[in-house]
Amino acid sequence: MQDSHKPVHEIRLGNVMASIWLKQNSDMVRHNVTFRRMYKDGDKWKYTESFGREDLPKMGLLASKAYEWMFTSSAAE
Repeated sequence: MQDSHKPVHEIRLGNVMASIWLKQNSDMVRHNVTFRRMYKDGDKWKYTESFGREDLPKMGLLASKAYEWMFTSSAAE
């Protein structure tokens, strides 16, 4: 059984990342994707779900790559 607290796949472009999660019920396997941006606050790295104008092209590319991964992963099952 897959650990539901860890993504099954992550894709990163610079400081923006897409995490792909496995969602499984009794008869179906599905994937969901979440996006987050990393930033440094002093000496610590933090995460946010807020994005600026310059992040949007990265999110578009990440969405496309996540879709491709989920599509090929589902086809293999």
